[in-house]
Amino acid sequence: MIKRKIESSSAREAQWLKSYYSVRAAFSAVWVALAFLIGKHATAGVAVLLVIYPAWDAFANFIDMSRSGGTGKNRTQAINIAVSAVTTLAVLQTLSVGTPPVLEIFGVWAILSGLLQLATAVRRWKDLGAQLAMILSGAQSALAGAFFISQSGGTMPPAIFRIAGYAAVGAVYFLISAVWLHVKHARRNSI
Repeated sequence: MIKRKIESSSAREAQWLKSYYSVRAAFSAVWVALAFLIGKHATAGVAVLLVIYPAWDAFANFIDMSRSGGTGKNRTQAINIAVSAVTTLAVLQTLSVGTPPVLEIFGVWAILSGLLQLATAVRRWKDLGAQLAMILSGAQSALAGAFFISQSGGTMPPAIFRIAGYAAVGAVYFLISAVWLHVKHARRNSI
């Protein structure tokens, strides 16, 4: 009886994560498309995109944490929400200063949120498996953050394009994770 409840709970969480990862992939793909569409021409549009990206991450992590057992079970996500919210405010306040500090803020955020995502994926691996792409994504995010910081003084390409490349890779990782969970679920049901 207890084993069946645990399997049912894991199946529900896996179903939720498939949907969650798919939405994250779709959002990032649209964000990247908009960044490349308006990146060179619309300063106000770029500013909005730069604020929306970490704000969306905070919101998405909040929804996932709420659906996956709350703060007690998901401390790394709770911290990630705070980090993304502070990043959103920092980007908003720094936009008028210029691109280098915004890229530095994104760099610090990518490092912290990447490490927190990696920790969340490692924890989920025990119950759900199919988290390798999220582990790789978290590690890649931390490396990209260090790259952002080291490149923040450069002039080309504009920061929005650097961040869009980062977001595009993240979208691929989320899509791979969604597909991986779908295949794993389909295999389990066919047995």
